[in-house]
Amino acid sequence: MKLELSDRVALVTGASRGIGLAIATTLAAEGARVALAARGADAVNAACATIGSSASAHVADVTDPAAAKALVESVEKQWGHLDILVCNVGSGASVPPGRETAAEWSRIIDLNLFAATNMIEAARPLMAKGSGDRAIVCISSIAGMAALGAPVTYYAAKAALNATVRGLARPLALEGIRINAVAPGNILSVDGTWARKIAENKQAVDDMLQREVALRRLGTPEEIADVVTFLASPRAAFITGSVMVADGGQLRS
Repeated sequence: MKLELSDRVALVTGASRGIGLAIATTLAAEGARVALAARGADAVNAACATIGSSASAHVADVTDPAAAKALVESVEKQWGHLDILVCNVGSGASVPPGRETAAEWSRIIDLNLFAATNMIEAARPLMAKGSGDRAIVCISSIAGMAALGAPVTYYAAKAALNATVRGLARPLALEGIRINAVAPGNILSVDGTWARKIAENKQAVDDMLQREVALRRLGTPEEIADVVTFLASPRAAFITGSVMVADGGQLRS
């Protein structure tokens, strides 16, 4: 399927590795010009180099609203417009249930909710000036949809992100902007959580997959990137306000 992304400009946050880098790479392969953003200069520059001349590297901590605004201004200065925003910053690493503190709630919500809302707020005026299909895709998690053993702070932040996507769909549609989320299940990436768990106890991971996941395997960053790229493309022009699950059949409701 041709996704009609030639000459589109995309901005991907959290793009130096894992799902974010896979998304940026896939968008570029479909013809988009891609701005990769992350907090670490060395990592984002290295990631950008793997894509080539259609990509640019930007250093920003988008949990800071001012940094998010400056990032969008940098992309506008370079490319002139913005058609696609992918909000990929997030982390499920937190404290066990019952040990939450005010500081931990703030940290996790900053990473998993405000990093996205800051970017949406910063990018919205520029995206609204555009023409044709414009799209925002937020990376959520199935943890925002069911209690699966993740930290409570993470559940709450991702559930709030899903609600934000649904709530913004109508007002953004009036500006020609679609917004959706992708909720991945268990994804295996280099140096990720599941790589560590496999190294610690592969049998326990295999047992979990046999018991909990219909497809009985972990997903890949590239599989999530394919879903995101479709949602970001004009081929998904009638989809907005949705949270699309890509979890190998783990959720059961």
